[in-house]
Amino acid sequence: MPEFSLIAIHGNGGGGFRFERLKPFIPSSINFLAPTLPGFAEVKRDPNLKTLKDYAFKLREMIDGTPTPIVLIGTGIGGSIALEFLQHFERDVQALILHAPVGTRLDKRLFPKLMKPILIRRFGQWLFSAPIARPLFERLLFQSPEQIPADYLKKFFDEYRRCEAFAQMFDIINDEWFKSLRPSNIPAVLLWGEKERVLTPDQASDYQTLLPNSVIKLVPNWNHFPMIEQPEAFAQEIISLSKKLVAQRESTVI
Repeated sequence: MPEFSLIAIHGNGGGGFRFERLKPFIPSSINFLAPTLPGFAEVKRDPNLKTLKDYAFKLREMIDGTPTPIVLIGTGIGGSIALEFLQHFERDVQALILHAPVGTRLDKRLFPKLMKPILIRRFGQWLFSAPIARPLFERLLFQSPEQIPADYLKKFFDEYRRCEAFAQMFDIINDEWFKSLRPSNIPAVLLWGEKERVLTPDQASDYQTLLPNSVIKLVPNWNHFPMIEQPEAFAQEIISLSKKLVAQRESTVI
């Protein structure tokens, strides 16, 4: 049996491929899963998935039978789905890592406001994934894009182009949803890169009301996609945190 199962939930646009570069650094003693939810990357959208609750239940179906203990790590909107998952399946999870999640300040941040019109979302998705614009977005998203394999970057942007659920996320992840969440005492870490520019580190403390049994961990030199830019360091960090969280939960249960 594995020490624990580590289930990584991807952000918007891409799928489980976001965590592909971690795999060489995950020890065989850990059961690592990075499923791709319907509507993301190349996976066809399921029209029955209309709310975050629907996506949470779909995730539960996809990971059914996974060996316990289970640690969830959600990044970006994957963090939103993880928070919703806890609303319904908290007993299935031993610990949680939220890496720069989406949820807080949705009524104040400029980007969600800009993306409200559906035409803007569609244009933004097209522009972001357009080959002519990729060099610009590579520089905006990554500190050293030249150190990332070219074939990986190509698939990274191609997945945005194919993502059928991209626009939907801006409708179902909103301020009303976030304010409806019930707090959870699950052991948790709010993991942020100090150089994060998309979802700034000052947002981390907002989640501690929802997760009173949580700590904030800021990592120097990490930007928005450390699982892509610094896969070994990211893998080591989330494994170390997971072991501590699982031990914390077991000691509490005992």
